[in-house]
Amino acid sequence: MNVFARTLTALGLGLTLAAGALAADMEDTITVSSTAFDMHAMVPLANSAYGDNVSPQLSWSDLPEGTVQLALVMDDPVVPMPQPFVHWVAYNIPAAAGQLPGSLSKEPMVTGVAGLEGMVNGLNGIRQAGYFGPRPPVDGKLHAYHFRIYALDAALNLPEGLNKETLLEAIDGHILGTGMLMGHYEQKE
Repeated sequence: MNVFARTLTALGLGLTLAAGALAADMEDTITVSSTAFDMHAMVPLANSAYGDNVSPQLSWSDLPEGTVQLALVMDDPVVPMPQPFVHWVAYNIPAAAGQLPGSLSKEPMVTGVAGLEGMVNGLNGIRQAGYFGPRPPVDGKLHAYHFRIYALDAALNLPEGLNKETLLEAIDGHILGTGMLMGHYEQKE
């Protein structure tokens, strides 16, 4: 249970909030960065589905006390769909890992990467496991890509095959804090 939910319970309010709504109301306290691009900078072509379609390196710091595991959701809220398009879902990430290396495997269960034992690539918006880079239509819009990290208070050891919605349901009540790195991409031709 996260700090906010514990406080509400201690006050006898007994409220249940969805993880997505609660996380959206949280102030970002986790610092998320990448060696591939800076906050509000352009995501490199190599990290797009128009290029090599490899995941960028991501690192984090300032995790809340008590963080045991992390989860990651990357989506594009600018795409003209009712919901943001989901590009990456990853979970069961050990908090001590400190980073996700670039060009991470797209296999459902990540293996052979020191510090990431048990990490799972969930299902993205094309219903495949792993990273699917920016691939906006040629629409003249600068698209935003949110790489959001969720700090969790427990080792949930979630099964393979979760998408964004089922992941957010599974981590409901376990979110200690969040952080986001935002990159941009625009396909001009």
